[in-house]
Amino acid sequence: MNKQGFTLLEILIVMLVISILLVIAIPNFLTARENARLRACTENMKMIETAVEQYAIHYHLAEDISPPTLQQLYSAGYFKTMPKCPSEGDYLIEGTINSYNVECTVHGKLKELAGNL
Repeated sequence: MNKQGFTLLEILIVMLVISILLVIAIPNFLTARENARLRACTENMKMIETAVEQYAIHYHLAEDISPPTLQQLYSAGYFKTMPKCPSEGDYLIEGTINSYNVECTVHGKLKELAGNL
């Protein structure tokens, strides 16, 4: 009798190999996804920083005035769409127009992230 097909042992070995590959691949995929989100968030914060500087120049703001909000920048036309963190964080602009920080509630301050990328 000549039967064709796979034995139970062969199927189990294939399943074991696939399981090992998944155990290796899934954490790498998750890390790559979070790194991509962090980079997108950093680029959004750089865009916000540039918009604040352009806004300050355009409206001749004094150095001790607080920076504009995201809504003010959006309403003034500095963004085509409102910037959103891919990790669902909120962007904050704090300080004075001369010395301000752009921060994400999930990823942190732009100045701290710039050294890590």
